[in-house]
Amino acid sequence: MINLETPRKFRAFVHQAHQVAAEMLRPNSRQYDLAEHEYPKELDMLAAMVDGLGASGTGSGAGASGVRRTEGDGDDGGKVKNGSNLSSVLSIMEMCWGDVGLLLSMPRQGLGNSAIASVASDEQLKRFEGVWAGMAITEPGCGSDSANIQTTARLDGDHYVINGEKIFVTAGGRCDAVVVWATLDKSLGRAAIKSFVVFKDTPGMTVERLEHKLGIRSSDTATIRFDNCRVPAANLLGSAEVDAEKGFAGVMQTFDNTRPLVAAMAVGCARASLELTRSLLSEAGVEVDYDRPVHLQPAAAASYLQMEADWEAAYLLTLQAAWMADNGKPNSLQASMAKAKAGRVGNDITLRCVELAGSIGYSEHELLEKWARDSKILDIFEGTQQIQQLIVARRLLGKTSAELK
Repeated sequence: MINLETPRKFRAFVHQAHQVAAEMLRPNSRQYDLAEHEYPKELDMLAAMVDGLGASGTGSGAGASGVRRTEGDGDDGGKVKNGSNLSSVLSIMEMCWGDVGLLLSMPRQGLGNSAIASVASDEQLKRFEGVWAGMAITEPGCGSDSANIQTTARLDGDHYVINGEKIFVTAGGRCDAVVVWATLDKSLGRAAIKSFVVFKDTPGMTVERLEHKLGIRSSDTATIRFDNCRVPAANLLGSAEVDAEKGFAGVMQTFDNTRPLVAAMAVGCARASLELTRSLLSEAGVEVDYDRPVHLQPAAAASYLQMEADWEAAYLLTLQAAWMADNGKPNSLQASMAKAKAGRVGNDITLRCVELAGSIGYSEHELLEKWARDSKILDIFEGTQQIQQLIVARRLLGKTSAELK
């Protein structure tokens, strides 16, 4: 049975993550929001520290790279596991309490690393160890419908030749490699979609531009073009076999692991807004009283209590999705529920906190306006709000993607 308290073995690690957020990420948050596309050099030291903790065994899965599901998970005679999925979401919540964009800019902690951890073979895990990997899925004509990917990968000897364009690649200008989703055969539909690790110095791969964005400005977002880009066949993640029954499901397993991570980002960012807003309300003479009915409290306090309840629901759904992954339980439904709830709640809370704080919330005197801008992307990437609701509906109703569109 899931225990909703932070596991004892993770408490020191989560505390370390909070200290890093408080002493390194948040103090630099405004600087790199204003200096868009400038690389935060402070993150090199932080990445080295995270690597050191992992090598010494005192780290418990920091950032996106700590996520992996192995054969036999959940078959321990009923013994409950608190593993890398749970430790990752807990640490991400703390880090995004500091700054979402800076977390997304951390070397070797990209969403592509989670893709590698999710579906790579043991040999590939060892070969790609230490690589900072971005994730390249979205295309100009293909956003939420990942099954409609047009980028192609054609086998030519012991290489695949990749052609296509990817947009909105997080850390695409800074990472060492990108995990590219491409189709082996468009006529075979979603079953032919595979993911490839493509290193940045590969001929035919070009970073076309970096986007200017509403939020997470400290994280670069790139457009990448592939023009007859030759990638070793050994860099195809998982099996090259096209299986009409489960081919795409193997690739989509990545989302079952990364969606709780994005949910955790939203939970952390929203918590930062709630804490600061409560402090500002208190300074203004508005106290939140948990012993009085909501209708007997000031409107601002009543609004705050509603936001806090929504936040709690998102937090618990995120823990559930991660815990299920650690214990080998299918979590596609829960991962989408967590992403949908946390993404929407995170954006709603940060915007309402700006409203409650008035001119202070709208100005740059505090980080509330920045958190509101940052939170919007967390309701969009890794599957939009609408796509998550569609996935949840399919799971609950037992419908296929063809039956319920």
